[in-house]
Parts: sequence; C-alpha cells; structure tokens
Amino acid sequence: MIIGVPKEIKNNEDRVAITPAGVKALSQANHQVLVQKSAGIGSGISDQEYQNAGASIIDTAEQVFEQSDMIMKVKEPMPSEYSLIKPGQIIFTYFHFAASRELTKAMMDGKSICIAYETVETADRSLPLLSPMSEVAGKMAGHVAAYFLALPNGGKGILMGGVPGVKPAKVMVIGGGTVGTNAAKVVAGIGANVTIFDISLNRLKYLDEIMPKNVYFLVSNQHNIEQEIKDTDALIGAVLIPGAAAPKIITEEMVKSMQPNSVIVDVAIDQGGCVATSKPTSHSEPTFKLHGVLHYCVTNMPGAFARTSTFALTNATLPYALEIANKGYQKAIISNPAIAKGLNIVDGKITYQPVADAFGYKYYPIDELY
Repeated sequence: MIIGVPKEIKNNEDRVAITPAGVKALSQANHQVLVQKSAGIGSGISDQEYQNAGASIIDTAEQVFEQSDMIMKVKEPMPSEYSLIKPGQIIFTYFHFAASRELTKAMMDGKSICIAYETVETADRSLPLLSPMSEVAGKMAGHVAAYFLALPNGGKGILMGGVPGVKPAKVMVIGGGTVGTNAAKVVAGIGANVTIFDISLNRLKYLDEIMPKNVYFLVSNQHNIEQEIKDTDALIGAVLIPGAAAPKIITEEMVKSMQPNSVIVDVAIDQGGCVATSKPTSHSEPTFKLHGVLHYCVTNMPGAFARTSTFALTNATLPYALEIANKGYQKAIISNPAIAKGLNIVDGKITYQPVADAFGYKYYPIDELY
C-alpha cells in the first residue's frame, strides 16, 4: 500500500502524522511512504531523517493525495483539501465529525473511507488513539489556565498556587476522564484548590484515591455546578462522549454568574465544546471575552507542543496503520473491532451512529455493509 503524509495546514498545526520510526516500520512491511516536503519541520523532524528511514519526499500535497492509497493526517481535512481526496481513498486522522456538518458532508460527497482516530475503541472502552492527545491537552489546559489568570493576559491577577497568607486559585474541572485527570494533576501540583465534577461515582472514588489532598470531588449536576461556579477563578471543560457532540454542561447563565476576568478553558471544543458560550479559536487568536469571562477554545491544543505530541501520537497510531495497510481496510475492520469502531464514513454512508444522530443523517451499521 502507498501511504501518504501531507503537511498539516490548520492554523499553527505543527504536528505530523508519522515519525521516522513509523516510516521504517511501514517500509519494512513492504509499504511505500510518501511524505510531503517539510511536513515534519514543526516537530523537529527533517526531510533527510524521513528519507533515511525509507520515505520518499514529495513536493506538494496534491501529489501526495494523488499517489496514495491511504492518507495519514493529524487534523481533519481543511476545505482546501476536500477536492484532493479521491473516492475509495482511506483517510486516517482525527475527524471530530460531530462538530462540523460541512466536513461530514464533504467526506460523504467525496466517497472516501474515513477512519477516525478519536473513535477507535477497544473492548474495555478505552480510546487508545485519543488518549495520548488527551493527556497532552489536559496537562496543557492546566498551564493555560494558570497563564491566563495573570492580569496582563486578561485574567483576575490571581496566582494559581497563591502564597502563604493568600488563598490559591479555585479551579473547577468538568469531567474526570483523561483530560480532566491530567488537568487536575497540573493545577493541583501548582497548589490550586481543585474540584473535579463527574457523573460516575466509581470514577470519583478512584480519583479520590490517587489525587492529592487539595483536590475535591462532586457529582456533576446542575445544582452543584451552579453553586460552585460563582466564585471559581478558572474552569476547565473536559467532557467527552466518544464521537458525539459534547453536551453543553455549562449554560450561558452559569457563565454570566462567574466573576469578571475568570477563565474558561474548553478542551471539549473539538467536539463542539461543553460550555454554551464557547466558539472555536486558534493558537494565533486563542481567546475572547464574553460576559466578562475570558474563553480559551483552541481546537488543536496539542499542536502547541508539536514534537511531544507527534511522537506520542505515532506511538499509538502506528500499530493500527500497519494493520490497515497489511490487511486492507475491509479485512482490518472485520478482524479488529477497535478499527471497526473507528470507521465513520464509507462510500458516502455514515457508519458511526453518534455522527449520524448529530445531523439527522441515516446510519448504516457496518455489519450490514460487509
């Protein structure tokens, strides 16, 4: 199989979908890897390193798409890439379809085979390709919240960890999954008072065993959130329903009740956001204020730490990419239920129910197609 790796073109997206180690593994399995010129520069990987591992360096994205059976990316195709995708071509990347009708319709119309990193799911319900970027985004969210609490950056002028004699910041983390856990670890480590909200009592009990004493736990419900949000300095949104639009846990009225210059970091923005007032932002313009509250809603947060993220992502995606390339996508989804969960669109048909439900499209179960 010919695997193509184009350069990412989303705003300030410097990750790349493969490392030289990944190229070498695919090459040793008798696959050809085409990497667009300079695709790895933002992650500190030179074209020469890719060539030494067995890749061919290709000048343009158009050539990469035209020559490849499978495209590996990091972020969803941008509008300028829609026309480059061929019918029957495998696109293996983060799609987050439920956040964009335009992207979903474009991939349906293009009749490509869309396998989404974020919905590859193992038997224990873990998300192995989403998890490494959730770890990065969660840890980053803690640092971002601390940074934007500074007065020159639009915040209240509160030091996250405080000092002796002065209270530390109060932080709410909505969601106790991978993102929320990592965010809480960072802000608690700085010294903030942190409360994690989750709907699962079992998850809260587990987190209570592993978290430091300055982390507290509440069941996530409207009453508890309304009571706690009023004097919260920073809120980190970390809610996830795999493949589906994020529920709006934080209403506009809740945001209005926050104190001026409080900070919201909505990590769930890739799936539409869990805060009603959130809207997508970019690394070049990461924040906006609404109702006096500073919102940070960057849709590709891990791109800021591109080298770490690229290597973490490839560690996770490579075994699945090899399986798809070795078997072909049809045999791969039949033999591996985790990859079958990743299949979102094929030949214009939506095969992942939360995406179909998000836009009212017809859902086609995979077992009816193969």
